[in-house]
Amino acid sequence: MGLAPTVDTAVIGAGQAGLAMSWRLGHAGREHLVLDARSTFGGAWQDRWDEFCLVTPNWSTSLPGFAYDGNDPDGFMPRHEIAARIARYADVIHAPVRLDSRVLRLSRRPLGGFHLDTTSGPLDANTVVVAVGAFHRPKIPPIGAELPKRLVQVHSHEYRRHQDLPDGAVLIVGSGQSGVQLAEELFAAGRRVYLSVGSAGRIPRRYRGNDTFRWLADLARNGDSLGVSLPTVEMLPSPSAKFAGNAGWSGHGGGHDTNLREFSQRGITLLGRIERVEGERLQIGGDLEANLRRADSFFDERFRSLIDRYIEVAGIDAPPDDRVSIDVRPAAPQRLDLAGAGISTVLWATGYRLDYSWIDLPIFDEYGYPRHKRGVSEIPGLYFAGLLWQHNQLSATLLGATVETEFVAERMSLRTGVDLGA
Repeated sequence: MGLAPTVDTAVIGAGQAGLAMSWRLGHAGREHLVLDARSTFGGAWQDRWDEFCLVTPNWSTSLPGFAYDGNDPDGFMPRHEIAARIARYADVIHAPVRLDSRVLRLSRRPLGGFHLDTTSGPLDANTVVVAVGAFHRPKIPPIGAELPKRLVQVHSHEYRRHQDLPDGAVLIVGSGQSGVQLAEELFAAGRRVYLSVGSAGRIPRRYRGNDTFRWLADLARNGDSLGVSLPTVEMLPSPSAKFAGNAGWSGHGGGHDTNLREFSQRGITLLGRIERVEGERLQIGGDLEANLRRADSFFDERFRSLIDRYIEVAGIDAPPDDRVSIDVRPAAPQRLDLAGAGISTVLWATGYRLDYSWIDLPIFDEYGYPRHKRGVSEIPGLYFAGLLWQHNQLSATLLGATVETEFVAERMSLRTGVDLGA
């Protein structure tokens, strides 16, 4: 068997994080190759449902060497536009991408560097950047196996449009970003919607005269210099907190809040957690009101004081908080008769599991999450980009692709002596 071809740096994944890393490497004149399992550009945005749109404003799609150049910076791109933008980015920066190249195994070479077994052949690399995102395998709770066989069960990863579902009511499980958007979409399509509410928080679309994400982005980019920073991963109450559902908000209709109490007011039936299945009947936990209070308080507890302090120290003239609370306390059913409610479909908006089983290296914690410090792993020459909470809550966003790859590039420069620039 001949020797595998060698590249200085292999980047695994051609989504926004992988391509941002490619720009930094190319900008420094550093030889590299980007590998992606897909046959087309656009990253995981291609996996979202038809009516999906960004929950962060269009200006947040600016990437290194590729500033947003559209005419609606404060709008919210639909799925096909953001996928097309990522594909265009690959073309504009002339990224050396090899599609249809799934990495089957990543291991260390005995004399240093790494070996990659891929579907397009073997490859050796001195340095590797893993940029495969944070959403690997759809997660469905074990209780799904106990539901009546007549029901159609679909994870949000496979869902595309409401017309694909059988007639009847829909039970959505999960109230994070995907769950609240799907609940609105299906309700607007005329479906009877039941939403099992979990522990995900809620963020207002606007706060003190600005899109809330603008304040969070300013904190991420400028907060450190003003002594007001977003909470970092080290501040989380436990390692498992990294995997909490993303707080709900929406970019549909120009962007709006996703207040669960308002959902109830409009006619969506809210439920607590599903505790037990007894044939066609579900036993529902008594945690609905507690979960709603948790969602209501999330922004105030996590971000409000930080934003207020940032506005103060930056000397910004911002109007006062003008949010209006919704005083609705929905009924909390203890049981749900699936057949009686006409439910034909269960839509799981319950997130994803990590899957790094193809990385044959001892760098994972008890949750299957790589041990690292802001993308720099314990193994010299191995880096990560686009991880959940790589540094803070924005790390896995489009904005995070710019910020976190800059940090990784700086650390790579320190190790190799090659300046990767900003």
